[in-house]
Amino acid sequence: MTLTPSTMLALGTPAPDFKLPDVLTNKTISLETFGDKTALVVMFICQHCPFVKHLQEELANIGSDYHNRGVGIVAISSNSVETHPQDAPEHLKAMALTLGFSFPYCYDETQEVAIAYTAACTPDFFVFDRSRRLVYRGQLDDSRPGNNQPVTGKDLREAIDAVLAGDPISENQKPSIGCNIKWKPGHEPAYYGAG
Repeated sequence: MTLTPSTMLALGTPAPDFKLPDVLTNKTISLETFGDKTALVVMFICQHCPFVKHLQEELANIGSDYHNRGVGIVAISSNSVETHPQDAPEHLKAMALTLGFSFPYCYDETQEVAIAYTAACTPDFFVFDRSRRLVYRGQLDDSRPGNNQPVTGKDLREAIDAVLAGDPISENQKPSIGCNIKWKPGHEPAYYGAG
């Protein structure tokens, strides 16, 4: 496990489009899926990572809390199943069902979506406003496995609430930290290991 921070993609970046299968429904999910939503949350997670396991129940809570509030949420796993078979779609589906995710959970087999978002770690969070410009990227909250901070979702929730209220979001944002995305051998992006 390599402790990896977010790349902190430039604020204002347009949301890269994607077309990925939802492991729960097999439907294709894209930006258009969330066209009527005021805010969009894109999170890169996986099944096996201890950093994701630490906060996965809060991810389910956020999904429930914002389900009918004009917020689109999509989870994406981009980990190579060659190196980490426990992140294969059937295991992602079992995770989503166990936790009761109310949002699509997609599998990025080619890893091109992770690269388009410069996703670096699991978990990694991106919040876009109605015009699909990046307004927040970074951590869920200050909690990490073993640091005895409660998992509250504070940073991510504040960003979502600000978008819904039309309020500005502070640019003082902390990177998420977690396991590096498990790149296919020879497919590592230029930003991998640059931090």
